[in-house]
Amino acid sequence: MITMDDIIREGHPTLRRVADEVSFPLSDADKKVAEEMMQFLRNSQDEKIAEELDLRAGVGLAAPQIDVSKRIIALLIPGEYEDDPPELEKVMFNPKIISHAIESACLKGGEGCLSVDREVPGFVVRHSRITVTFQDEKGNSCKARYKGYHAIVVQHEIDHLNGIMFYDHINAESPFSVDDDVIIIE
Repeated sequence: MITMDDIIREGHPTLRRVADEVSFPLSDADKKVAEEMMQFLRNSQDEKIAEELDLRAGVGLAAPQIDVSKRIIALLIPGEYEDDPPELEKVMFNPKIISHAIESACLKGGEGCLSVDREVPGFVVRHSRITVTFQDEKGNSCKARYKGYHAIVVQHEIDHLNGIMFYDHINAESPFSVDDDVIIIE
């Protein structure tokens, strides 16, 4: 089971490496990594379990964050209300953004990361809509489109596979300035 102790923090060299492609059929080790990543997200979003295990809540996790330099991400965006099914629950292998909107967006409250233990103020400007290709656990090729918050979460996790941290996108000289056409998501 993954806990906060297993998540590497900024400064660790794995977080700045480009992760390796995953080959199919999946090895038992890769299957286990994917299952444990998703279980961590479920546990982190369960108030009781999160408190017991001292977990920070997360909606996404990339394998490099647990020091596994492979192109695997897990996503678990909860539904709007407590009993709603998740809006997005998926493990992606070898995800790749193949197209994106010209329009940009950012989260009003900025972004956080399980690998960053400090507040990093500023707008993280990303594409407002993306199309992603990836493989599922059976190796099937998949394609999905995301917009708004979902697109931002997916881009954050794919960045981890490419050695990019969210704060790399923040304007160092003026962290809260954005172009007039950038959508700010509440």
